[in-house]
Amino acid sequence: MSERTARLEISGMSCANCSGTVSDALESLDGVREASVNVATDEGSVTYDPDAVGMADLYAAVEDAGYDPARESVTVGITGMSCANCSESVASALDGVPGVIDADVNFATDEARVEYNPADATLADIYDAIEGAGYDPIREDGGTAGTESEDGEGAASGGKSRAQSDQDRRDAARDAETRRQLRLTLFGAVLSLPLVAFMAVGLLGSGELLPETVPGLGIDFEWVAFALATPVQVVLGREFYENSYKALVKNRTANMDVLIAMGSTTAYLYSVVALLGLIANSGYYFDSAALILVFITLGNYLEARSKSRAGDALRELLAMEADTASVVRDDEEVEVPVSELAVGDRMKVRPGEKVPTDGVVVDGESAVDESMITGESVPVEKRPGDEVVGATVNENGLLVVEATRVGEETALQEIVRTVTEAQSRQPGIQNVADRISAYFVPAVIANALVWAVLWSVFPEILAGFVNALPLWAPVGGGPVPAGGSIAPVEFAVVVFASAVLIACPCALGLATPAATMVGTAIGARNGVLFKGGDVLERVRDVDAVVFDKTGTLTEGEMRLTDVVALDGGDDATLADGGADPAPDGGELADPGEESVVPEGEDPGTFVLRMAAGAERGSEHPLAAAVVEGARDRGIDVPEPEDFENVPGHGVRATVEGRTVLVGNRTLLRDSGIDPAPAEGAAERLEREGKTAMFVAVEGRVAGVVADADTVKPSAREAVDALRKRGLAVHVITGDNERTARAVAEEVGIDPENVRAGVLPEEKADAVETIQSSGGTAMMVGDGVNDAPALAAASVGVALGSGTDVAIEAGDVTLMRSDPLDVVKAIRISGASMAKIRQNLFWALAYNTAMIPLASLGLLQPALAAGAMASSSLSVLANSLAFRRYTPNRDYRLLGRWR
Repeated sequence: MSERTARLEISGMSCANCSGTVSDALESLDGVREASVNVATDEGSVTYDPDAVGMADLYAAVEDAGYDPARESVTVGITGMSCANCSESVASALDGVPGVIDADVNFATDEARVEYNPADATLADIYDAIEGAGYDPIREDGGTAGTESEDGEGAASGGKSRAQSDQDRRDAARDAETRRQLRLTLFGAVLSLPLVAFMAVGLLGSGELLPETVPGLGIDFEWVAFALATPVQVVLGREFYENSYKALVKNRTANMDVLIAMGSTTAYLYSVVALLGLIANSGYYFDSAALILVFITLGNYLEARSKSRAGDALRELLAMEADTASVVRDDEEVEVPVSELAVGDRMKVRPGEKVPTDGVVVDGESAVDESMITGESVPVEKRPGDEVVGATVNENGLLVVEATRVGEETALQEIVRTVTEAQSRQPGIQNVADRISAYFVPAVIANALVWAVLWSVFPEILAGFVNALPLWAPVGGGPVPAGGSIAPVEFAVVVFASAVLIACPCALGLATPAATMVGTAIGARNGVLFKGGDVLERVRDVDAVVFDKTGTLTEGEMRLTDVVALDGGDDATLADGGADPAPDGGELADPGEESVVPEGEDPGTFVLRMAAGAERGSEHPLAAAVVEGARDRGIDVPEPEDFENVPGHGVRATVEGRTVLVGNRTLLRDSGIDPAPAEGAAERLEREGKTAMFVAVEGRVAGVVADADTVKPSAREAVDALRKRGLAVHVITGDNERTARAVAEEVGIDPENVRAGVLPEEKADAVETIQSSGGTAMMVGDGVNDAPALAAASVGVALGSGTDVAIEAGDVTLMRSDPLDVVKAIRISGASMAKIRQNLFWALAYNTAMIPLASLGLLQPALAAGAMASSSLSVLANSLAFRRYTPNRDYRLLGRWR
């Protein structure tokens, strides 16, 4: 058994029991021989068998135990990959590096994203692994620039963010590669044009228009063809020979370069041998050998250009960043690079200027264009206290903004990171293409060899069969024994070269990542961030959408609307705007009971003052609305002397020496207080869609306070659109049943799909119940209490205005916090998967149709090479055409949207 020892840096441990828990979790894994964890140093040492258990398993065990092992991630640009098999080879090499947790290599973006243990692996190890596999990593300046730790720390330099600098380096490498391929293509094309002329004359005039020798020189035209084709074979072919060597010798696999090298070399060497008179032949294939390499190199050039265009969305996002900021320091305004900004800096943003970084407005009012972040074209009014996002544009007023997030922490950088990571995580459908590609090249070579032998041994039988088909004739009329003009061995060479050249694993390898890259970019452009291609695939398959109510279907900005006081036989309502004694339909307190209201104080004012005093210790939006409403009405809110939060039910506090409870019916009943006297008032308010909270003072119900939230304007449209798609729409809320049903009725959700009074810890259970029948649910929420439900759902969707915890738990983030964007996410997912299936269909259909044609001797090698190059380009072009799609309507494959 091979052994390897890993050192882990672990945070979150506080005692010896913690270290014991981590040790036990690690040693429970098959393949782990010993685990030692030291709480004093926050480190652990694990001896394990890498053939039985991987680093990802070790990390998962520590995290499942409730602790955080340190990890870093890096995105490395790679040059030299030519097909999906190349990316698989690089991924295998990276997975073999001690300390690497996970490696995703994307052929479409020419990038590898690697997560690794910083205690065991370095960036240099990652570079070495890529080079060891035979490819070239784009190294970062200083050897460690470009790494990205989990907490996102790191400073940008040179006036640009680190992401921008990394992207610049990758763009420069891709541009250099594109220029190199163009130079090679032009070089090969210049030398091949005469060969094309020779071939055309031969095809049109059977060679009669060409003299046997070059006039004035006496040299056979075959030697001229040899002289022209040889430099092409050496210069253009070198790359394919080197890559074939790396694939076969270093990585023990065969890739597309092997097929190209075999096809072109077969045609070239056969022609050389025939030219030397070592075998009898009826023709030469120098033209085919040269044109094979020219066509493939041209395809590589166009492919490199297409890949660059597919990544334009990210480059455009990064280009939106401001370069400088006007900062007020020591009462003076100075201009500094954005990279030098610090949290707390105050910046002046004039009309027409970009907001340099994320912050909060401290002075001034203006409209800000946030379309580059949210996709919403209407500018948003900003006032003191409002948040602004870096790279958005100030429209018309002077703003003073205090920086709250800088560098890699800004919203724009988070969007870029999310999209980049999404493009590296491929959908499950890619596994099908990967499995096919793994066996594709060996199968193609075996097929070519079999048919070459068959044509050599049974030329008449095969030619008779082919001639009987309703197809065009074999190349050159077929082999001589069957009435053709080509010797059997020569025809077998043609068949072999065409059969290996026509196959295209490259198209299969590009089908999924190219469409995924465009799909995630479309999402980012429309304010919908997918955290991975796997998420992009899952979103379209949901059959139920579960909304949290507050802040998701509603604005989440509660305000106090009603105060109902019950006192000695009279009830009063302190409505929005002041005291307004009026009957409200509530049941009256027993007239004989002693009033809890101090003599001479208005009952409504007393109830509100007690409720606000108790709620002052809570951070819940409902509580904040009560406190704010009391202050708006001129009430001096007292400080609670004692406070207890009762999760999911309300609060208990001592206010001015009185015991006060504010919350739902359960809170009162659990405290031995009958809520019946206020039931009528509470029910009426709940039927109006308001959240009613009972107020009890000194063991008696004293009244009811009610908050109301406004339903988002697009909520009804979003629910209608989801239901039209055949999806079940649910709402889960901790609010009471009547309020929840009132909101559900307003937005069009069926009453039976309303789950009210759900405690925070029960939301995840509710989602799992919905999924228990075998369906898949999407949970949409924005709060800390929604995070478990977001994680439990097949797809968790967090609103961009929500808490960091919710966004971290979600698979999709909606930057606009608009419920209608849930529909957009589903449309983008469906459109992307449709495009992937379309790409895979064309790639598979091409190979299915063309390989038999080549095997039957119906294709010239040069034409086969051109067809192979065009197949990859067609997949890329099909994906690039997808960039025009906007998710306001469903996507149709035939190019129309409805």
